[in-house]
Amino acid sequence: MFFELLQQLDKSKENIVFTVISGKNSGAKLLLSDGEKVYTNNELYNWDSVIKLIPADKKSKIINFEDEKVYVEFISQDYNVVVCGAGHISIAIIKMCKLLNLHVTVIDDRIKFTDNARNAGADRVICESFVEALCGIEGSKSTFFIIVTRGHRHDQDCLEEIITKENAYIGMIGSRVRVRKVLDYLEEKGIPREKLDKVYTPIGLNIGAETPEEIAVSIMAELIEVKNKGIGYGSYPREVIDGILSEKYKDIPKAIVTIVSRRGSAPREVGTKMLVLKDGNMIGTIGGGCVEADIRQSALSAIENQECRLVQVDMTGLDAEEEGMVCGGIVEIFVEPIK
Repeated sequence: MFFELLQQLDKSKENIVFTVISGKNSGAKLLLSDGEKVYTNNELYNWDSVIKLIPADKKSKIINFEDEKVYVEFISQDYNVVVCGAGHISIAIIKMCKLLNLHVTVIDDRIKFTDNARNAGADRVICESFVEALCGIEGSKSTFFIIVTRGHRHDQDCLEEIITKENAYIGMIGSRVRVRKVLDYLEEKGIPREKLDKVYTPIGLNIGAETPEEIAVSIMAELIEVKNKGIGYGSYPREVIDGILSEKYKDIPKAIVTIVSRRGSAPREVGTKMLVLKDGNMIGTIGGGCVEADIRQSALSAIENQECRLVQVDMTGLDAEEEGMVCGGIVEIFVEPIK
């Protein structure tokens, strides 16, 4: 029931999952959507008091309530990257998006170039005019728009369509002179200057990039910086949700594993999830290596005993060195059998 509801959530709302991760109520869960209680598996728990402790910075983290720990997780919409233009820079951007597990849509009005984008791994390719294509794309708080077309006129058309959409980021390539002309033109057309000033342009971090691949790195670095400075959302990856709900695995006992805290350097962020099946298979990753192997064993034991457990993994000192890991932090991982 809980995971089905996750799929149906209105992602434009503030969605929060509260999970008790220690004490006698370990495993108790509440799903809150814009302040409305949508689901709980423990009606008797004092959720009203817990809700009052929602972190002001809206970052996923552990809070203390009475003698128990509660993991508060802000659920994000999947990040989407929309790339206007399918030239050499775009091809490199597509490949980096796939490495970062970002859904990427590419728009261009040239068939040969859209074919190249599709071959590079774009999730969605639209071969039509930029204006027509963008009219059919809705913005959101987790949509990143990258404008890297072949010319000044197309950049202008794209930005004019995008600037009124909700977005997490708008970046546009071009020299300072070319960019200024575009922004001045759009201001003359009535677009508020404060909106135009939020456009990242010239696009990308200043790393002295020269080649298309280097420019793509600078753009993606800027996108990552913007993304990670925002609200610290956790997420339930599609592959994990699919593993829980699919017919293929429905009869296999399983447990979901979540990183709920991190101190120091660690291979994955708070909120990272992995699914462990009773047959030993895993879907997703929390960082690999012996750490993941140890957590797999904890998950198998939790499945067998049908009990939640909070596990601390210390990756400092010799343990990290022997793993060949560059990280050296401490993480807490919550293991939760799915009933």
